[in-house]
Amino acid sequence: MSQFSDERSEELRELFLETSEELLQSLNEEALKLEKTPGDGEIVRTMRRIVHTLKGDSAAVGFQELSELAHDFEEALAMEATAAHASLTEIVFASVDMFTAMLGAYRTQADLPPADPLRKLIAELTTTKPKTHGRKKKSGNAPRASWTEYEKLAVANSLEAGQRVFDLQIQIDPTCAMPIAARQLIWKAVAEIGEVLASRPEAGSAEASAWFELLVTTDRSKEELAAKSTIPTVVSEVKVEPVEMETAETPPAAAATADSSAAKAEEANARSSGATEGHTIPPAAVQPSAPPRKAAGAAGENILRVEAERIDAVLNLVGELIIGKSMLQQAINEFSSRFPKDQMRGRFADAMAFQARVLGDLQRAVMKVRMVPVEQLFRRFPRMVRDVAKQCAKDVQLAASGEHTDLDKGLLDAIAEPLTHLVRNAVSHGIENSAERVRQGKPAHGTIRLDAYHQANQVIIEVRDDGAGIDVQKVKKKAQERGILRAEEAARLSKAEILGLIFRPGFSTADQITEVSGRGVGLDVVQTILQRLKGTVQVETEPGQGTTFRLQLPLTLAIIKALLFRVEERLYAIPLNTVGEISRTQESELHEVSGCELLQLRNQVLPILRLGNRPEEGTSERKVFVLLIHMGERKFGLLVDALEGEEELVIKALDDQTIETDLVSGASVLGDGRVVLILNLVALVERFLKAGHDPDGLPALGGARSTTPAERAAAAGAGGAHP
Repeated sequence: MSQFSDERSEELRELFLETSEELLQSLNEEALKLEKTPGDGEIVRTMRRIVHTLKGDSAAVGFQELSELAHDFEEALAMEATAAHASLTEIVFASVDMFTAMLGAYRTQADLPPADPLRKLIAELTTTKPKTHGRKKKSGNAPRASWTEYEKLAVANSLEAGQRVFDLQIQIDPTCAMPIAARQLIWKAVAEIGEVLASRPEAGSAEASAWFELLVTTDRSKEELAAKSTIPTVVSEVKVEPVEMETAETPPAAAATADSSAAKAEEANARSSGATEGHTIPPAAVQPSAPPRKAAGAAGENILRVEAERIDAVLNLVGELIIGKSMLQQAINEFSSRFPKDQMRGRFADAMAFQARVLGDLQRAVMKVRMVPVEQLFRRFPRMVRDVAKQCAKDVQLAASGEHTDLDKGLLDAIAEPLTHLVRNAVSHGIENSAERVRQGKPAHGTIRLDAYHQANQVIIEVRDDGAGIDVQKVKKKAQERGILRAEEAARLSKAEILGLIFRPGFSTADQITEVSGRGVGLDVVQTILQRLKGTVQVETEPGQGTTFRLQLPLTLAIIKALLFRVEERLYAIPLNTVGEISRTQESELHEVSGCELLQLRNQVLPILRLGNRPEEGTSERKVFVLLIHMGERKFGLLVDALEGEEELVIKALDDQTIETDLVSGASVLGDGRVVLILNLVALVERFLKAGHDPDGLPALGGARSTTPAERAAAAGAGGAHP
């Protein structure tokens, strides 16, 4: 493995590792297309171009093993019989997996995986026709040359000047006694009617005695050029093809690695490899001065690759500015209260309003830099659905919508694992086999739909299938068998609460363990990660119609609109978007039923979540505030003593040494220097629900009961947080 010593090589290496993932993703997508339309030669050519780019770029950064393997695969894809090969799709998928494993080894500087199994598969593609390395061939299909960036630029300049360029492929007669002299004779004849821009292979090489290829610019016709090149007893076959510049052939990631160092290394690699390339000139090789590339070139120049840490640093500074704005606003408010008639009040207010507007624009601009389309995540799943469906012997299709919905890059990376579990479960658990679906009057193929959309200041991602749905009674039975539920508890649970059991660690309804299901690992990970991201997951299911998992995530974790309140003289905050309503009540309006505190609010009965201690007797007339909290389909009443108002808070993460409890998700600094703890409502509600199933025998109404002061004290003592 090559070692990179200088900073430039390391930068190029990191760039390659990033862009190569895009290349392999494109190769995956092309293979999926080929599986639907077997034998499509255009798809095979597109895959060959992707592999060619991977080969050249890997050689440029010193990954020789990967470059050689990609070169072998590229040559196999270049053969005419390859497109019709029955196992081509499987071999392409195997190649993607091997290339991915090799990239992972390069990234971690680990040992490379053995490539012999893939080389054997690639060899299968060449069994129907001898592998071409430029030697004598029975037919007139000569190998195709790979032109350097400089030669492509010369062609582009000729085309821009309005000249005609032809690709001239000449097969030398096997009976020719002096093939090297024959090459010179042909070159001289062609030069009489045009200018030779490039030739392959190099003069004096072994391949030059069997064939060679020229790029020629001329004002003559194709027929005249062919006639001039056809010399009896010297040339056995001539092919002339016009060269044109195409605008859609370059893979999306190819331009990202167009670097002068990479171009030179690719040129050297092309000269030694004899790799094949089409007779069209890909636009990635043309400088921005060429007309067909002006728009694309300008777009490429406007793209910058910036490390996420740099964006986070800017976002952190914006957060500090917002804190400074709050401090300044409070100072202005105090000035106004002390000097209500001072003329400076208006000027201060105008300056503050201007600063707030500019700072808001700056915050939104920085947030948008971190936002990426969810399409980057959705692109991973077609291949995965195809593989899992094949393992389960099912026919499953994947449909996606809302791919252009933007999501914070950090959130996008974090939800990749939960979505993977949900999609795999939909294939293995949700979708029935084709025979069963036909018996139920459904289409033979099942469908899994991925959808993403914005809702208020949240992003919603749904995973929906049209399978059998979740059997609620089966879930309840399994929970009792595993000791998660007692019979008397199971009888009181609602449908939503029963479905919530599938997120318990180790819970599974699969009747048998397979490679993809039945181990009880997966959905508990989904809920754990969603809780860490301050999000929620909901389940909707109908027997025989399918299941929908709905993931709700905040658009950003850095800055939130929050509601501040006090409980026993301590200051807390919760995200404002979770509060549906604020109501005022008295302690006497709260009722305890089977260990649960309840409040009747108009036509609904709310379980009450109390953060502080229960009041002493004789305080039944004390007034309190009730915050109506929406957590998915559940509604709770959060009891607080006083409201402090709304505030824009910058979330500051707290390390484990500062606070250990999961009931607090972070902290923030107010304008007057006070520190406010931001509560983790998901963890609070989870603690609340778990308390309803404690083995103390107290029944749970609505899946919850109020915790005792001792329980709350134990929870607070874990990390110094009050809840």
